Amino acid sequence: MNATILHESRGRIRFQLQQKRMTLAQADLLEAWLQGKSWTRQVTVHERTRAVILYYEGDRQRVLNAIRQFSWQKAEQTVSVPAHSSRALNREFEEKLVGKILCKAASTLFLPPPLRIARILWHMIPFIGRGLRCLLHRTIKVELLDALSISISACRRDFSTAGMVMFLLEVGELLEEWTRKKSVEDLARSMSLNVDRVWLRTAQGEVLVPISQVQPGDAVIVRAGGIIPLDGLVLEGEITVNQASLTGESIPVPKHPGGAVYAGTVVEEGECVLEVKQASGQSRYDQIVQMIEQSEQMKSATESKAANLADKLVPYTLAGSLLSFALTRNAARALSVLMVDFSCALKLAMPLAVLSAMREASQSRITVKGGKFLEAAAAADTIVFDKTGTLTHACPKVARVIPFGGKDEAEMLRLAACLEEHFPHSMANAVVEEAKRRGLRHEEYHSKVEYIVAHGIVSAVGGERVLIGSAHFVLEDEHCRIPEGEQERFHQLPPEYSHLYLAIGGQLAAVICISDPLREEAKSVLTALRALGITNTVMLTGDSYRTAAAIAAQVGVDDFRAGVLPSDKAEYVAQLRREGHTVLMVGDGINDSPALSEADAGIAISDGAAIAREIADITIAADSLWELVELRQIAMALMARIRSHYRFVIGFNSTLIALGAAGILPPATSATLHNLSTLGVSLRSMSRLTIPARSTQGNASTK
Repeated sequence: MNATILHESRGRIRFQLQQKRMTLAQADLLEAWLQGKSWTRQVTVHERTRAVILYYEGDRQRVLNAIRQFSWQKAEQTVSVPAHSSRALNREFEEKLVGKILCKAASTLFLPPPLRIARILWHMIPFIGRGLRCLLHRTIKVELLDALSISISACRRDFSTAGMVMFLLEVGELLEEWTRKKSVEDLARSMSLNVDRVWLRTAQGEVLVPISQVQPGDAVIVRAGGIIPLDGLVLEGEITVNQASLTGESIPVPKHPGGAVYAGTVVEEGECVLEVKQASGQSRYDQIVQMIEQSEQMKSATESKAANLADKLVPYTLAGSLLSFALTRNAARALSVLMVDFSCALKLAMPLAVLSAMREASQSRITVKGGKFLEAAAAADTIVFDKTGTLTHACPKVARVIPFGGKDEAEMLRLAACLEEHFPHSMANAVVEEAKRRGLRHEEYHSKVEYIVAHGIVSAVGGERVLIGSAHFVLEDEHCRIPEGEQERFHQLPPEYSHLYLAIGGQLAAVICISDPLREEAKSVLTALRALGITNTVMLTGDSYRTAAAIAAQVGVDDFRAGVLPSDKAEYVAQLRREGHTVLMVGDGINDSPALSEADAGIAISDGAAIAREIADITIAADSLWELVELRQIAMALMARIRSHYRFVIGFNSTLIALGAAGILPPATSATLHNLSTLGVSLRSMSRLTIPARSTQGNASTK
């Protein structure tokens, strides 16, 4: 690369590329290439001036050598550029804004008065039209105030004020649209797939290439557990795909050769060769944008209150203007009042603040589906946790096998594995893996297996009925008995484990003790949540009372419920809400789905069941519960910001109205200050929230 250093200081360099022009794509590519270097702290590329501002650390000569060796061709082969960049959006709106300003300046400076007046009158038509539509629909909205202020100025032959008001309104609308679109794009981009490289099938074999090099028609290989990076068709292989994130289908869908698959879905089983149909990943991006826009239909009560108040204040602004004219007989004072409305700032700043908070949450690996759920997270006083996979790691292992009735331990484990392998879930997998570890092979010597959801498994071996499942299922529902003389041994089962009960012929044959260790951070997270105002923490589990009590004591929850079924969880959450609590439910399994739906906000773990993630209102990362603390902090900071904006907008605009009515502010100045305040509030809404730093203990616990 040929470049000239324009300015340099310690750790910072500004240089300009020696080429005639730089395209938007080249600017994105260069910025992505520089950001990928270990010595880069921060980089900004300005495509118009071909200038780069680079903050770096380490040896200066090393940085300069790397820049000198840069080539566009090599970068295109090695760097994955984001499919969606805000650079094009910024360019579009910058050109619109500059065009408006230049057009206004040219008409003011160079057009003779008659033509300037004619232009203003022509320009008034859409504003008057919107005001007349309000009258036809018998509604008093801000469009009516705008039409009145412009019309009155024109009737007074004050065309300069009318022109300035229209210019400020158009600039304000343009900036509002710009900030809104940028917020949505930033949020969508942060939630988009971050797949940098894919396995491409070529004549020479499998090659790992940047996703930016993949073209329609290329063959990409995707294996079990992998994310499908691009839209396409299955060429070879058979797979099952979890596509709940796009279609809402909670059950993995089988895909055969010729079947369509979509970017962002996950291969749960199998391996396939995919023929790429759409290389840009546009469908995934569009789906995320649609989700964000739909989320705005789920506005928080605070947002709705602000929007409703803004509409309700319009008639009072109009009445204030009429009253000002009636008392002073001064049209300028009445116009100054008309220039100010509460609608713009209240209706724009609140949604922008929510979008910004959602974007900030997504950067912390928290996906929120709407503002109302952030409000629920801020207002919640109760959090209900599922145990397995939420407070624990969901990586259970068999700790002990305790036989009853003279049964052989190895044979009971073999039989349990034979039954459990048909219905894989975390505890079943633990049993099957333990049998494999011990070298216990099992033949299919049982009859048809029946799975009873949230209870257990029923089959038959040698003419005898065989059951495996929870204590509630085996001992209470099925009335299996404990062998004579072994009741004391049964009551001494270690409480720190979860238990699977195996019964043959109506008699308990073995208890399999499953260990599922608590997350290291669980207790600290609950302490931090209490410090943030959560007053009630509850654990729900299907385990026995003794096991639940031991785990509850370890983690430090305020209350727990043992032996609960999915319907019990949902009813418990509903009961808490009837008592006036705002409830968050945290879970990861199919059994948690009813309770997730019942809560004020359901929170799913990201690697949990597909249906749980789809039903949940919020999804957090699987590797740490500290995201719950961060979610609470973001939600509380958002509500504090919204309340702050609410007070500022009401106070500042009321002051403008008072100064206008007193004749201190002329109409044009009043309109300018009003629009500037709206822009300022909007920009602040887009800035990062003030979140307290996580403690050292918290950081340590997530490692």
